[in-house]
Amino acid sequence: MSAGSPVMMSRVNHSEITLLRRALLRWFDRHRRPMPWRDDPQPYKVWISEVMLQQTQVATVMPYFERFIERFPAVADLASADLQDVLAVWQGLGYYSRARNLHKAAAIVMRERGGVLPRVASDWQTVPGIGPYAAGAIASIAFGEAVPAVDGNVVRVFTRLLGIRKDSTKPAVRRALTGHVAAVITPRRAGDFNQAVMELGALVCKPRNPDCKHCPLERWCVASAKGLTTQIPCRPRRKPVPHIDVAACVIRRGDWVLISRRRPDQMLGGLWEFPGGKQEPGETIEETAVREIAEEIGIEIRVTGKLGAIPHAFSHFKMTLHVFECRPVRGRARAVTVDAVKWVAPPDLRNYPFPAADLKILTWLENDHVAS
Repeated sequence: MSAGSPVMMSRVNHSEITLLRRALLRWFDRHRRPMPWRDDPQPYKVWISEVMLQQTQVATVMPYFERFIERFPAVADLASADLQDVLAVWQGLGYYSRARNLHKAAAIVMRERGGVLPRVASDWQTVPGIGPYAAGAIASIAFGEAVPAVDGNVVRVFTRLLGIRKDSTKPAVRRALTGHVAAVITPRRAGDFNQAVMELGALVCKPRNPDCKHCPLERWCVASAKGLTTQIPCRPRRKPVPHIDVAACVIRRGDWVLISRRRPDQMLGGLWEFPGGKQEPGETIEETAVREIAEEIGIEIRVTGKLGAIPHAFSHFKMTLHVFECRPVRGRARAVTVDAVKWVAPPDLRNYPFPAADLKILTWLENDHVAS
């Protein structure tokens, strides 16, 4: 096979596939980053790591993984834990449905499987929060099953390798890529192969400025040979990210502050927050604060000042959180449209799991932040 010729995995000869495998695995053996779940690939640890790594970078995950394993060292510990404790350990990592699914899945594994984790990818896909990629990653890394694990890094490596100039977000293209990976994965080191492709995408075949000269697969790469690395993978142009304004209220009653817990079926479900909500057309953000508190917890408040504004980005929208100091005027706080409400002494607020934006409010309160 000449340099730059298409590596159509279903048709390439076996000797060429063997060379490609060897080159990739040799590179991985030399350049693999140390990771606690990689250095000690116990099934439980691999499962936790793969869930944490969804939408999150390795460097961010590392300390959270260590704390999580220390607090819940086995599936039985996770299953028996209170969800609030799990969310507290997860606090700040984001995408909290992952933590809720882990907790739910651990209970299922204990109840229905006697505490024994699945071994094959098809069984892993029945576990809450596990899709095709995570199922393949866990089954191959922890149990050696020769099944593909196709994440964003793998898509980038293989679309460039094959010179695929079709929309890589389309299900048909993803299925085809999965087939190509399956054709070249090595049964003897399936987990290492999947990790090697991911590692190559993270360290060398990066979205911008890929380091093609140091890529072990360059001799087979169509995109490198034809100068297409900036055009592949192909994706549709992103739509503008919407922005919303949200009011959050620090409601004080003597030495106590009111917090509310989001319903389980809501985004960030199960987490506590300083109550408030989204600004509606035609109202000021201060009016939003008063209206939302009346609707959520059934009391009338008076806004006494503004602590500041916190910009925050989620995966599908951006928001500015406007934080107000407030006093209750009349009524008794109760859970009207929220899951629960509670008056808490400020020193005890850190005992409750909060979303990242609300943690910034906590820091303000601890530092006696005063709005300018």
